[in-house]
Amino acid sequence: MPLIPVVPEHHSHVLAEFDCLDPLLSALRFDSGRLKCTCLAVSRKWLALGTSAGGLHLIQKEGWKQRLILTHKEGFITQVACCPHDEDFIAVATSQGLVVVWELQLERRGRPERVSVSSEHRGHSITCLCWDTSALRVFVGDSAGKVSCLRAGSSKHGKGSAFVIFPVQTITTVDSRVVQLGYHDGRLLVSSLSRCYLCDTEKEKFWRVGNKERDGEYGACFFPQSRGLLVGQPPLLYCARPGSRMWEANFNGEVLSTHQFKQLLACPPLPLITYRNEPNYNPTQRGPQSLGFPKLLYFGDQNLLTWTDSAIYVFTPQNGQVLLWTEVKDLADVAVHRSELFCLHGSGRLSHLSLLSAERCVERLLRRESWTLAATVCCMFQHTITTSRARKSIPIDRLESLKSQLSPSTQTELINQLEEVILKLEPLDSASSSRRSSISSHESFNVLDCGIYRVISRRGSQSDEETGSLMNQSVSEEERLKEFSFVQEEDQVDHDPQSGERTEADRPDHSLQFHLPLSFRPKPPRIALQAVKDSVSSFVKKTTEKINTLQMNSELRHRPEFKESAQPDTLTVYNEISNAEADMDELRSATEQAVSQVQDPLVVLDPVCLREALLEWLSVLERVLGPADLLSASVTDPNLDGSAEEKWEKDYLSSGTEQQTESTESVAVEEKEAELGEKEVLCEKRQTSETAEHVSSPENHPEPVRVTSPVPLPSDLEANLTELATLHTELSCFRNQQEEPGCSAFLRRYFFLLDQERVRRMCLLCYQQQPEMMNSFVEAMLALTQSSKVVEIIQRGDLLKSLRSLRELQPWRAPHLLAHFHRLYEKHGEAAVRSFSQFYPIITPADVVTVAQRSHFLAYLDNLVQSRAEEQRLTFLQSLLDPESLRQDWLELALTHDAPQRTDTLTSDGRPRWHSHCFTWGYGRLLSLLVRLPADLSSKEKMSEMCRSHGYWMGYLYLCKELQCRSEAFSTICQLNDISLLEDPEGVEPQNLDEWKLLIQLCQQYCGSTDSPLAADVNGSCWSNGSTDREGRISPESLTLMLARTVGPDRALALLDECGVQVVLSAHSKLVCDLLRVAEKRQRAMIQTMLERCDRFLWSQHA
Repeated sequence: MPLIPVVPEHHSHVLAEFDCLDPLLSALRFDSGRLKCTCLAVSRKWLALGTSAGGLHLIQKEGWKQRLILTHKEGFITQVACCPHDEDFIAVATSQGLVVVWELQLERRGRPERVSVSSEHRGHSITCLCWDTSALRVFVGDSAGKVSCLRAGSSKHGKGSAFVIFPVQTITTVDSRVVQLGYHDGRLLVSSLSRCYLCDTEKEKFWRVGNKERDGEYGACFFPQSRGLLVGQPPLLYCARPGSRMWEANFNGEVLSTHQFKQLLACPPLPLITYRNEPNYNPTQRGPQSLGFPKLLYFGDQNLLTWTDSAIYVFTPQNGQVLLWTEVKDLADVAVHRSELFCLHGSGRLSHLSLLSAERCVERLLRRESWTLAATVCCMFQHTITTSRARKSIPIDRLESLKSQLSPSTQTELINQLEEVILKLEPLDSASSSRRSSISSHESFNVLDCGIYRVISRRGSQSDEETGSLMNQSVSEEERLKEFSFVQEEDQVDHDPQSGERTEADRPDHSLQFHLPLSFRPKPPRIALQAVKDSVSSFVKKTTEKINTLQMNSELRHRPEFKESAQPDTLTVYNEISNAEADMDELRSATEQAVSQVQDPLVVLDPVCLREALLEWLSVLERVLGPADLLSASVTDPNLDGSAEEKWEKDYLSSGTEQQTESTESVAVEEKEAELGEKEVLCEKRQTSETAEHVSSPENHPEPVRVTSPVPLPSDLEANLTELATLHTELSCFRNQQEEPGCSAFLRRYFFLLDQERVRRMCLLCYQQQPEMMNSFVEAMLALTQSSKVVEIIQRGDLLKSLRSLRELQPWRAPHLLAHFHRLYEKHGEAAVRSFSQFYPIITPADVVTVAQRSHFLAYLDNLVQSRAEEQRLTFLQSLLDPESLRQDWLELALTHDAPQRTDTLTSDGRPRWHSHCFTWGYGRLLSLLVRLPADLSSKEKMSEMCRSHGYWMGYLYLCKELQCRSEAFSTICQLNDISLLEDPEGVEPQNLDEWKLLIQLCQQYCGSTDSPLAADVNGSCWSNGSTDREGRISPESLTLMLARTVGPDRALALLDECGVQVVLSAHSKLVCDLLRVAEKRQRAMIQTMLERCDRFLWSQHA
């Protein structure tokens, strides 16, 4: 890892991204190609997202939960603004120039209502919305320069006020498009393309801000003065100017000064602190930036924010400095609230950023356990981290704990650099120097080891002011003690990651807990500190007495026993150690022998020899590492003194004798099989008596899963054991499907020896035949990952935090992710399944189908495919089809979930219903891709029949076109009665006169049967609004006009006569035919003229 560069000292703040909003956008279907986010607004409670479909999604920021969807039929949403003083109101502008004010009525749990609507700007694009800071008024600006005021009524303001319709008031019309609006204390700030205007809305007066004009999008905003001696002063105005400049003006519009940021922006950009990628700071100096600031926003504490399509800039105009600027790609819009900002990107992605100091950023990263990112920020902003002020947020202990979390093998450079930062930290005494100075000079104090200040006060020298100062100090020390205890607990967990859950026996004795009564406020300082001293003394005294008592009791209890039985205990322990070493040596030799046999090609290619080699090794493995209950049974039961090889042969590999005798087998193989068969028969005979009572009372509960080894194993031996155990599991699973219980039992008993990834792939391959194998594997992985810190986060029920913690577990391992996926699915259901598409290809669709319900798996598959670019979706979906038989399974699944009823798409005799192709299919995008996948003829015929039987007519027509079943396609189109199916580019258009004849005959056949449903209200039909327009229907007259456009009106009428169809053309159709005749004649004359000219030209050239 390269050395992390250090940023200059004057940079103390960063933009950081802690939350991932991708699962939220995925749940809202914003990641699809059809639905996009067009604008956004933010308030204390809400995140409002406008869409291209005319919907407004209100997301509650606490937990990122969707609360409301407000729909608009007047076009897509272009602007949205939340009321700053009453979050029950929100203003929306649509693409048709309509402005709607909604009252959400969440407090009264009513339905949202439109309390005011304005069409003053219809026909123009609305560019900005701005709320009054104290009244329910919305100021609107459009592309024509018009500024209007819309007042909203509400039932909150008294009876009858909700029924009052306030007229829309036009404030002014400026010379060009309105870029930005701002309002403060009765004055409206309007920024256009050429200049800024200040309007007094009460006295109806107008001022121009400055005298010089400009040309382009430049923003302006009010800047409240709310710090220090400036509290209560009128706000300032800041107006953007060309060349990275800003005007600073007073509340009357008089320009006070001009700020120039061109040279200041020559500094390198600060990195964005995000989980998406590692921050990279390049200290290379940049050139001066001459920018135009399209909008200015008051941001955070006395800051101004602006942005371009590629960067975000934060200024402190009171000091004339650049706080920071950061490169952020593809910015389309930004909304801010206090110190947080939401960015809408051109791709439709949302990002949630926060402006905070470097030490606060490190503190939040530590709380989220983003160790690498926190260490990187510490090294990059070390001039801020090392100051004494940062010790309040980041104590030295937390930095030491952070260093211990880094990997010494892969992050050596980062650890060394972090150690250098820790060495530069200012001592703890300097951090409390300000607190010391607040204590009266008449008092002396010293600092105890636990961090408590012991104050020695002189009598008669403590005033009320000093008492209050000391009380404040005591409270701060109480907070510091709490923080110190939190760090200790955190460090304890970090050093022991495997001990996530502890039993009651492992917990410390509650009688020895150390509680300091730190309630300093209601007591004088001397009394409070004396109470602390008494508590510490009492704790030390009780602890000392208890330790002495325990030591005395233990000595009295163990001394006589030690004298009497010291030698037998020593001999017993020695014998046990000797037996364990002998067993381990035997297991090592058996393992080495089995490995050497397995490496022999003759053994590997002969299943019988391979089986024998594994049987010999299994007997030793059972005796050394087998479960305790089986070992004890083998000792106490005299019937179990036979060969362990026979026992394993029955349990795992010989539930039925295989019949593999073929004429081509060699004599040696037949002899080995016969010998093995004798062993199996002998094993069954010996086991008959011992299993009689077990058969009468079978065990219903499976064996417990063992995820840890009962004895420590050397690394080389463990590697060989893992290879042999995994090979045996795979051989048992795929050799005979009847042996599944034995294979599952072996997986449970020796899971600690198995290769988890190979076992996962094996369980996926045999899932259909042996689901118990996957169940046992998942149960084992759940037990193995129980101590992970991610489990605690998942149990809290926050899906976004759980996904973020899983993303930080890199490098990912599929078995561990699969176990956490099980937990998430149990908690959140379909939402968890949808979000797991981001872990592909670690988690594959084959993994998800073993966990989720079929309908939830379909949502995962749709989300996974739509996450790819549109031009890549077809090939990506084809890559997922392994095996090819999944195509029909997934198509059947998509046709039966979130689909129209069959009675709505099919008649009782299986024919298409009128206009039933207009129904909406929940997974229509996935269906469209599935039917378009390359496939052989038989697969396409099967898919065509499936689409027809379920009434998915668009897919059926496409497959008929691919299969050249054009007559069936024409028949279906005539029954659906929609001429657009013939005219569209993806439709089925007749290619010759014979097909036109067939189509006209089918139309004449079904014409009478499709007249009756016209008046019926079909859901999804274009006539469902009650209109009787027949323009889109298929009729002989409409087909005649189509044919006339193709071959000419005369040939079309002649073809109708051949078919015996008498068509009475309407006046409109006759006019179209006459125009076609005229056009045809002119076309012929034009062609004749062109040919004659060409002929004359050629003859002239020849002469």
